[in-house]
Amino acid sequence: MTIKQLSIFIENRSGALLRILEMLRDNDISIVVSTLGDTDGFGIYRVICSNTEKAFRVLRDKNISATVTNVYAIRLATNKPGAAAEIVELMTKAGTGIKYMYSFMFGGNGIVVFRPNDNDKAEETIMLNKLDYITEEDLAQQEN
Repeated sequence: MTIKQLSIFIENRSGALLRILEMLRDNDISIVVSTLGDTDGFGIYRVICSNTEKAFRVLRDKNISATVTNVYAIRLATNKPGAAAEIVELMTKAGTGIKYMYSFMFGGNGIVVFRPNDNDKAEETIMLNKLDYITEEDLAQQEN
């Protein structure tokens, strides 16, 4: 029900992001979606890619700090305004907080990716509301 996301800690200096992107490229790792948030001293580059475990090993071997996290990727039923709000509303009503969220297009559909503060409640909400979620297998099929 979840997909793996790589969170990479990057110094806020020129060339740091390029170095990460070159490492992924040079190891045939495709980025499906990414988002970069920063603070004064560093950024967190969140990436969903074609091979998260390989990407993690490549970065670790170069002493780059990264973690692998499970996140939920929900396919929106429609691409109308407010579709993402409906997902957040369901989670909120179930008592599940959203730590962070981002979205992208995949296979012609809007996708909302989020990390909840309670995985059990999030999974229960997804199942009870029959939400359509993206799996690792879905991502692998898109690559082919």
